[in-house]
Amino acid sequence: MKKDPKIIVFCCNWCSYAGADNAGVAKVQIKPHFRIIRTMCSSRIDPELIIEAFKKGAWGVLVLGCHPGDCHYKNGNYKTLRKVKLLKRMLAQFGIEDDRLRLDWVSSNEGEKFGKVVNKMIDDIEKLGPLDLSYAETEVE
Repeated sequence: MKKDPKIIVFCCNWCSYAGADNAGVAKVQIKPHFRIIRTMCSSRIDPELIIEAFKKGAWGVLVLGCHPGDCHYKNGNYKTLRKVKLLKRMLAQFGIEDDRLRLDWVSSNEGEKFGKVVNKMIDDIEKLGPLDLSYAETEVE
């Protein structure tokens, strides 16, 4: 039995969430294997939330924010860029592939781009398959 991928998409309220709405209004065809979590700014996404998403069964996590220079909170997306780079390095230490966590920029008028980015993430994660964290559940003696 083939399982469907589970993707969590964190969207900033001002740009990427509005881009998702724009994609819906424009009837952009997007695979249904994702769930959006709306945040006020991409910089408000604590790395612990991303780790928790993986622990709860997400195959991949996509973080979408405003384009650099367009953040409603001035430099939030630059903070996000640094956080995601550091988190990717940490996740690699646990054997979690680089492609399972992605960061991209989608503005409110980029509904088509939102669809392309999400569909690409889903396609790539389908190839990787489910994330196996069973090794992380064993106790260290």
